[in-house]
Amino acid sequence: MTPDEPPSNGDTSISEVVQTRVQYWAPAIAASLTTFVLVVNASLMNVAIPTMVAEFDTTVTVIQGAVSLYSLVIAALILPAGTLPSRHSTRRVMAVALIVYAGGTLVASISWNTTILYLGWSLIEGAAAAVLFPLTFTVLTVSYEDDDRAKAFGLLAGVHGVGSTLGPIIGGALTTYASWRWGFSLQIVGVGVILFFVRYVTPKPLSETRSSLDKGGTVLSVVGATSLVTGFLLTGKYGWVVERRPFVVGELQFNPFGTSPAIWFLGIGLLAFAAFVQYERRMERAGTSPLVPLHVLANRPFLAGIITYNIRSIVSAGFMFIFPVYLQAVLGYSAFETGLALLPYSIASILFATVTTSWRKYISPKTLVQLGIVCMGSGLVVLYEQTGPGQTIGTMLVPVAIYGAGVGLIVAQIGNMTMSAVPTADSPEASGVLNVSSSIGFSLGTAVVGSFFLGRFYGSVVDGVLRAEHVTASTEQRNELVLALEDAAETATEATQQQFLNGLTPSQRRLLEGIFEAAMFDAQRATLLLLVLFVLLLLVASTFLPRQIPEADERPDRPDSPRSSTRETSEPAAED
Repeated sequence: MTPDEPPSNGDTSISEVVQTRVQYWAPAIAASLTTFVLVVNASLMNVAIPTMVAEFDTTVTVIQGAVSLYSLVIAALILPAGTLPSRHSTRRVMAVALIVYAGGTLVASISWNTTILYLGWSLIEGAAAAVLFPLTFTVLTVSYEDDDRAKAFGLLAGVHGVGSTLGPIIGGALTTYASWRWGFSLQIVGVGVILFFVRYVTPKPLSETRSSLDKGGTVLSVVGATSLVTGFLLTGKYGWVVERRPFVVGELQFNPFGTSPAIWFLGIGLLAFAAFVQYERRMERAGTSPLVPLHVLANRPFLAGIITYNIRSIVSAGFMFIFPVYLQAVLGYSAFETGLALLPYSIASILFATVTTSWRKYISPKTLVQLGIVCMGSGLVVLYEQTGPGQTIGTMLVPVAIYGAGVGLIVAQIGNMTMSAVPTADSPEASGVLNVSSSIGFSLGTAVVGSFFLGRFYGSVVDGVLRAEHVTASTEQRNELVLALEDAAETATEATQQQFLNGLTPSQRRLLEGIFEAAMFDAQRATLLLLVLFVLLLLVASTFLPRQIPEADERPDRPDSPRSSTRETSEPAAED
């Protein structure tokens, strides 16, 4: 019985009706709370970096290495981890992953050196998160249909936005007034709450026959995802093609032919994924179960959704990188205040993500997605026009909310559209593909937009100093000065700018304060325009989406598929 159906017995009490509704929506609650914990976890780490550097008596590079390794572990394992519900009980997979995740947070919370921190946070939590991220999509796909599925995906997307906004607030408050360790400890409490709702997730695997893991496909997917994410992470500092600075590991320098290491990692990643597709084709021809069935990768509505989702991830990652930096570097806001400034985005995104799911009865999902894209672009254009000395949080409230409304409109439909394009039996693999592409999209967005923003900022600082001193420099000399400034001090935040300026004479300080501010305004405007270009690309990609949500389960399974579709309802059960 769904919550919208009347009770079969006229004597059913209100409490029983409420209990039935809770049980029905429990899988969506479990998936959404899991996403919230995972997203907040990443934000907590970023905010606490300066405090952790001091406590462990280490460097920023070492702590940032833990962040990077966490992302790499997720990207590497997310595709093979996404197939687990096809071979094991969905409920058991989720419960075990949550317990392992809680164990990792416990280790991280009591870590007494960076090695233990890497073990608990980067490795154990990262491995568990690689299972949980695609599992949330799978749980929603197998638990709900039609409008209820759209509502569940809208809730998931809205909670994701709230988590990314509240993360800096929670992390900043805990780090400032208590300890960053509480950020990890409280997640254990969150896992306990989630496990209560996991009881109502379907206990059955999604395949009638338990197939063995595709080891060759797993290795190739791990190599491909790890190499691509690593390449994107390296582009900002070492360049995309030509080396910006030497890349040294230990005593070994790796810059063959004067190239950046990023281009080699990206090349290896692309080759690995090309080999992955060929290997999966051979597996299907041999009649064995591939890691990802090729008919999933050849599904046009699914691929259109993946591409649209991926480009949206690039835009979101870029915006969430530059906007907080701008608020802190120009307006002098703390991490806590920056989180508050993002509340209009958060409120608008969750509102439109949850409320508009039923609008598809009157407007096609494709039109809603495109309307959201227009809202995103409009918000960015208004922010571009506002950027300047007179800009305040109050004036940014409306464009930030419009941008958030656009994100909400998109995510309310795109996840459901993408996952509904494949049969339910293939939802674990499809969820893995969707999540690994999203991880790569976020890495690409941070790399492209972040490096462009910081490069523009440092370049504008150097140009401002050269103009003030009436000095003419060649392109090569200017680039050397930019690199020297980057290596000398991280000046893209208000605190590090002040630390840098305090070491100068009063006249030098007055000159550079104005140059820093002008450079940040210039970088912000240029990067917002870059994001608008990505939004236009997103609009083009959305034209390939189907007008209505595909009903993949209405089609018979492929005769050559080694799996058959088994759909289970999310009724409560006491045991697996």
